[in-house]
Amino acid sequence: MDGVTDASAEPPLAPGSDGKTIRLIATDLDGTLLRDDKTVSGRTIAALAAAERAGIEVFFVTGRPARWMDVVSDHVHGHGLAICANGAAVVDLHHGRRIVEISPLERPEALSVVQTLRAAAPGTTFAVERTGGINYEPAYPPFHLDPAAVIAPAEKLLAEPSPEERQSPLSPDQPVLKLLAHHPDLDPDAFLDLARARAGRYASFTRSSPTALLEISGLGVSKAGTLARCCAERGISPDQVVAFGDMPNDIEMLAWAGTAYAMANAHPAVLAATDLHTAGNNEDGVAAVIERILEHR
Repeated sequence: MDGVTDASAEPPLAPGSDGKTIRLIATDLDGTLLRDDKTVSGRTIAALAAAERAGIEVFFVTGRPARWMDVVSDHVHGHGLAICANGAAVVDLHHGRRIVEISPLERPEALSVVQTLRAAAPGTTFAVERTGGINYEPAYPPFHLDPAAVIAPAEKLLAEPSPEERQSPLSPDQPVLKLLAHHPDLDPDAFLDLARARAGRYASFTRSSPTALLEISGLGVSKAGTLARCCAERGISPDQVVAFGDMPNDIEMLAWAGTAYAMANAHPAVLAATDLHTAGNNEDGVAAVIERILEHR
């Protein structure tokens, strides 16, 4: 089915979806629910609230860490849970963005990834995302809104902590949610393919940035896996889920959900992987689909 790029056009519904029981909406944030200025439009806020009033749960499913969820914390209604760090953390947005479940990347595997990528792609630099915040290497591009507490080589950041270090707010003993790998020159998709080929036996690799920045989780950890587990706990089957996304880290989730929409602005691989497309993130593509779902209930 052709993608919808005209903001005034109605997005397609999945074949046979009229009258279909939809119980949960799973949506990515950046490039999907959020506009490019990182805000949520009034139309989208209203659509999310209307969905929950109709008995449809809404899950935010994102690569963002829990501390970056302030962009949507004011727009949660009934359940207040989010899946963060590409499935490595489940977060309670109603209680201070508290992490309630984790699927960590273990230290030996993280070190193996670092060693392998240093050899396969010289110039790669790393950041270590833990439950309490982020640390990174001296040459890693800094986050202007998220300074590191510790700057050191990845091998040191992933080393067994000393007794003194265990007392730090960003103790090296905290679980690693994901490793980030940046390369200054490689094509982003080529970097992803290389990493999966060389180090895929140690961890799961994906990407959501327009730059050559890889997001590395524990082996088998993904948005799809954690969403499937959360849905199973609620008795929700894949065919009762509608999912939205725009980047490679969304592809598995979109494949798992019974109904999946790529945004008009999505990565070519995401557009190719989905039959249903909606308007772009700046044109309220998620809200447009939710409104149509509610019209047909």
